[in-house]
Amino acid sequence: MDVLELARWQFGITTVYHFLMVPLTIGLSLLVAAMQTAWVRTGNERYYKMTKFWGKLLLINFAMGVVTGIVQEFQFGMAWSAYSRFVGDVFGAPLAMEGLVAFFVESTFLGLWIFGWDKLPKKVHLACAWAFSLATMASAYFILAANSWMQHPVGIVLDEGRPRLTSIWAVLTNNTTLAAFPHTIAGAFAVAATFLVGIGAWHLWKKSDETGVWRSSLKLGTWVGVVAFAVLAISGDVQGKLMFQQQPMKMAAAEALCHTEEPAAFSIFAIGDVTRPDCENVKSITVPALLSFLAHNDFSSEVKGIQDLVPMYQEKYGTNYPVDERLGELSGKPIDYVPALPVTYWGFRLMIGFGAISAGLGLVMLWLTRGGRVPRGRWFPITALAGIATPFLANSFGWIFTEMGRQPFVVVPNPSGVDGVWMFTAQAVSASTPGEILTSLIALTAVYGALACVEVYLIRKYVRGGVAGVMPGKTDDGALAFAY
Repeated sequence: MDVLELARWQFGITTVYHFLMVPLTIGLSLLVAAMQTAWVRTGNERYYKMTKFWGKLLLINFAMGVVTGIVQEFQFGMAWSAYSRFVGDVFGAPLAMEGLVAFFVESTFLGLWIFGWDKLPKKVHLACAWAFSLATMASAYFILAANSWMQHPVGIVLDEGRPRLTSIWAVLTNNTTLAAFPHTIAGAFAVAATFLVGIGAWHLWKKSDETGVWRSSLKLGTWVGVVAFAVLAISGDVQGKLMFQQQPMKMAAAEALCHTEEPAAFSIFAIGDVTRPDCENVKSITVPALLSFLAHNDFSSEVKGIQDLVPMYQEKYGTNYPVDERLGELSGKPIDYVPALPVTYWGFRLMIGFGAISAGLGLVMLWLTRGGRVPRGRWFPITALAGIATPFLANSFGWIFTEMGRQPFVVVPNPSGVDGVWMFTAQAVSASTPGEILTSLIALTAVYGALACVEVYLIRKYVRGGVAGVMPGKTDDGALAFAY
């Protein structure tokens, strides 16, 4: 493997692992703040116990998210220093904003919330919960603004071959960001909702719901999950229309649309070899004209296929990579503008499929537990707990599709923006040796594997312990419990 391939594997592994923590933290922090609000307003102890239990799981996940997130900052210097030099004048502002929000506002108020129980007035303590919860959303917004700029560069001029920021407002109000933010937040709520449903259903099956904590958690998770899926569908449609404008190759690859169609059908399922950009051996089950609607809001528009897009990309951005020793084997070679079709095609469908399963599973659990009923079969808890994985998988496949679908670009050219502002992924890597990147890849993968074991152990421990395991006072063995 060469440096480019190793660097991409390293960034992919660390980013996908980190992103497993992020949506659960964002969604669960806001739900915990809502639970605490219900307790402060009503005085009902059920909401207090819900806040303590789900708050404990939030803190475990938050800690792991911070540890794994720090590595993402190091990636820019470790394996992608050429990329950092290219985008540094633009990325400095949104990343600085994210750092200030995450490490000052978020961490400060989270600390006050952890150690402020019975020390701060109830409403002040509640305000701390909302402050760090909203700060997680603000932090996500700044990160999405930076990522969206890579997908659709705005607010810059080209200065001596490098983009220079002229308007931070244009970056923060990038239409790509405005579409990605509600989609990402809805995905975070879907993750947190299924987390509540799965664990709540398991405890109901265990007959451990004397105070109604688990039934209330299950109901909350179900309705939040249904609303989240509706928002995902609407925001996803907006994102899709923007991608057809900004990155037509990505969306053509997502459909394995190799030839231009007018109107274009939406492929539900493909049979055959989708690795070939001519799609000669692919047979699809389709919905007529639906892709035209998703692309242009009508059922008759033309949607260009891969075979017609490739010459357009070659005319605009060149047919061959520059002759540069830093490009290694790709120096002077033809540019392949077609993303990995199996990844984009199936990633797009797995994202939608797992999201729909997540919402549907919540409704099924709500129906099965209606009127105080709880199925006694062994399948019930297994299904509930297995369902927790579905929104995590949907989020992961969505990000994999988003990032791999823009290849071979790391900064995608804006069709209506400043000429010359783009960067090929092959040009972005550091001048490292394969051995250096491989060493860090193995080390980070091993550390992340160990952290995964720690998180699973801690989550499992406190889930099994239930409400009693997180309440202040003494545990069953007489030791003082950690009263956060």
